[in-house]
Amino acid sequence: MDIKTVSPTLPLVDSQTPTPMRATQLDPVDPVASNTVDVRSQLVTVEDIPTAGESEADQSYTNPHVSLRYDPFAIADYYRSRFLKVWGRLLTVIWKFSSLALGIWLDRKRGCAEKNEGKRATQLRVTLTQLGPAFIKVGQALSTRPDLVTPTFLEELTKLQDQLPPFSNEIAYGFIEEELGGKPEQIYAELSPDPLAAASLGQVYKGKLKTGETVAVKVQRPGLSELIALDIYLLRTLAIWAQKNITQIRSDLVAIMDEFGYRIFEEMDYTHEGHNAERFNELYGHLPDIYVPKIYWEYTGKRVLTMEWVNGTKLTNLDEIQAKGIDARYLIEVGVQCSLRQLLEHGFFHADPHPGNLLASPDGKLVYLDFGMMSEVKPYQRYGLLEAVVHLVNRDFEGLANDYVKLEFLTPDTDLTPIIPALSSVFNDALGASVAELNFKSITDKLSALMYEYPFQVPAYYALIIRSLVTLEGIAINVDPNFKVLSKAYPYVAKRLLTDPSPQLRTSLKDLLFKDGSLRWNRLENLLKNARNSDDYDINQVLDQTLDFLFSERGEFIREKLANEIVKNVDLASRNALTNAQLKVAEWMGIKPSSSNGTKPVATLNQNQSNLEHIQRIVAILQETQGFDPMILVQKVPDLLAKPEVRQLGQQVAGELAQKTAARLIRELLISEDHPETQKNGHRSSSQPPTKPLPPVSLPAGY
Repeated sequence: MDIKTVSPTLPLVDSQTPTPMRATQLDPVDPVASNTVDVRSQLVTVEDIPTAGESEADQSYTNPHVSLRYDPFAIADYYRSRFLKVWGRLLTVIWKFSSLALGIWLDRKRGCAEKNEGKRATQLRVTLTQLGPAFIKVGQALSTRPDLVTPTFLEELTKLQDQLPPFSNEIAYGFIEEELGGKPEQIYAELSPDPLAAASLGQVYKGKLKTGETVAVKVQRPGLSELIALDIYLLRTLAIWAQKNITQIRSDLVAIMDEFGYRIFEEMDYTHEGHNAERFNELYGHLPDIYVPKIYWEYTGKRVLTMEWVNGTKLTNLDEIQAKGIDARYLIEVGVQCSLRQLLEHGFFHADPHPGNLLASPDGKLVYLDFGMMSEVKPYQRYGLLEAVVHLVNRDFEGLANDYVKLEFLTPDTDLTPIIPALSSVFNDALGASVAELNFKSITDKLSALMYEYPFQVPAYYALIIRSLVTLEGIAINVDPNFKVLSKAYPYVAKRLLTDPSPQLRTSLKDLLFKDGSLRWNRLENLLKNARNSDDYDINQVLDQTLDFLFSERGEFIREKLANEIVKNVDLASRNALTNAQLKVAEWMGIKPSSSNGTKPVATLNQNQSNLEHIQRIVAILQETQGFDPMILVQKVPDLLAKPEVRQLGQQVAGELAQKTAARLIRELLISEDHPETQKNGHRSSSQPPTKPLPPVSLPAGY
């Protein structure tokens, strides 16, 4: 937590701070049977909310041993019978946003929009704050997008990350006592008199344990679950209505709202957040310059989280970062690489990476905070995303359309015929320069336009992925307006293609490298160049896996192509050598070859030379790659020679070369019996008898 950038005392926005209330609790019931239970007993009623006459210190809040669980059916049943409360909340939301919209409209009509921009930005921030956590999270997402909102609005919305109005210490201390079984002074050696930061779901104090460790103590806001449950109920009801009545909407808005509901209810359980932090550290804490604070479980409960205190600076505070000699752009690259591994390698990802949750530590590390909102990408989805990148690079829009089916954007029965050219039209222009130069937001914008026109539907898991990536890119753009996320992502994708043994990616690699039976050398070079820029790229592992794959059953196709390439190149080399020898003999005998015959050896020589140059460049790339050890290949030769697949490959190459040599010899003998002057287009005239042969100076087409 950067205590230098957060005011130690945070003033209230206005007098309309929500009255403290008991947190909504859902008993752990069977979700299948949730419609048959008395859901009114699972949620607090209006009468349960403390009245103004009750002392905050005497209020008994929620049972800390009851788990929060998002159940949309139970919530719907509860609020369906509370018509006044639902409409009261709905009218409040409409009124506040209408007031803001009216103010902006009047400013424009009067020509004072620019003058009043700061006032409207503050009004938006106050409105979102008053409406509560669900709306605050929308504002937090907008606060990372300098390409969507003006600098004035951006600066104001940034305050939503950790400068929200705090709730009273009495409530916070009451939660600490309930959760940890003792008053704060009994639990901690020190605790700051006021919260140093306040966010959407809780506020943070700086403390010290009796054992001497400096810690951050996060305490949850009161009344969270009921307010969030009501907002999600309203939004979910609106989503149901929109899906039934607006034909242009094909995305599963209800599933998206349910995904958000599940995640935000998980976020309200701090023990869940603690386990998330430890899992995140286990998966990604070993990456270079990634740091995850330690969780102190003895001092953690459902509404109180005690974790290691980390001094740090927000990534968006560029002046302070630079003053400390830290390279903010490098830390963004570290964040991109970590995000790629979250989304595409392990699938467990941070779904809320706003600047308040990403700090630069004094020693130049990227510190992740707040692990309440996490999500997962299933293995088939991870591989589907990687395959989509490959098909995009390859401009294989038919494959890309099928990827959308695998990723559940399109149903299996969707007619892809009109979609394939549409994808081609959208991405061909975007891919004009280089995939690495693409802006992630530009891709999502183009896809959004396409999805309105064709029967795409956005799966729930994808919404959080987009939120995570777009937020990260927004931070990156703030640090460096020219930062391209995909240019930093492609080395990782290249490394995965070369190292991942999964059948899906092996097929993608084959599609990328081979076309019409020919190896695309340029793409192989590009993959090797990009992959060596990945931090954890092990070239010797790549060579090891490549050989193992090549001489396995799955590598039969590649062996076939490799054999053809070897035969073709050896044959070209032998033909050129033979042709050059013939030319030398002809020159020695004073015979001048025809112009048509004289050009063919040059063409074949150029082709052979081009392939040789590709091979030389690839060898150079391997030699320049960090960690390359040619002795690994030497040591593997005996084992490789013992493999039946290697012997079979050698026999195939030798057999095809012998066949070509024999065919060529027969043709040469036949040609040598003909008079050159009697040949026309490669055929002997039957009206003229053969004479003494002369050395042939060219070869007929075909070999």
